[in-house]
Amino acid sequence: MNAIPARLDHLVLATPDLAATVADFTRRTGVAPAPGGVHVGFGTRNYLVSLGGRSYLEIIGPDPEQPEPSGPRPFDVDALAVARTVTWAISPADLDAAVAGARARGYDPGRVHSMSRRRPDGTLLEWRLTDGDTAHPSGLVPFLIDWQESDHPTASSLPATPLLTLSATAPDPDEIRPLLAAVEAELALSEGPFGISFTVDTPRGPVTF
Repeated sequence: MNAIPARLDHLVLATPDLAATVADFTRRTGVAPAPGGVHVGFGTRNYLVSLGGRSYLEIIGPDPEQPEPSGPRPFDVDALAVARTVTWAISPADLDAAVAGARARGYDPGRVHSMSRRRPDGTLLEWRLTDGDTAHPSGLVPFLIDWQESDHPTASSLPATPLLTLSATAPDPDEIRPLLAAVEAELALSEGPFGISFTVDTPRGPVTF
């Protein structure tokens, strides 16, 4: 199995304190994440770092400049005590076909819906993704994303920390493997508490989160 999954789009590092987590990433790696944009109405914003190719790290947390959202913030950031890697995304060639295929194989990745945000330069990014209560709560099974006609976030010359490895642990890895297969994803799994770990190459050497 490859250390980096095929079709990896991005990893999601969620945090209750975005500024502190961005500062910690910068201190540990020597690379400062770039502002991504604001998720209007959701109460969050993000910072981005390229992981090489068309893959990136999204650091997402509450946006203090937005009013409190009407519902929970994405990725349950309000429930987090510390920053952690909560899930990951893959980009299939055909999102709708991939969702249908997963359901036919016994796993429902959730409904498909649309989102958008503006980059700091004003460019509008629009995408479709799976996100729903039917997704596996561990976060180990990736959600699916399609950037449609928008520029991919990695097209904006992001600072880079190339991804070296991605792995995860689960109390029962054999429960997760069929779900990964249903969405045609591979992830190195071993036994342990639910969690995702990744290592990046940086000016200060390999760093693991």
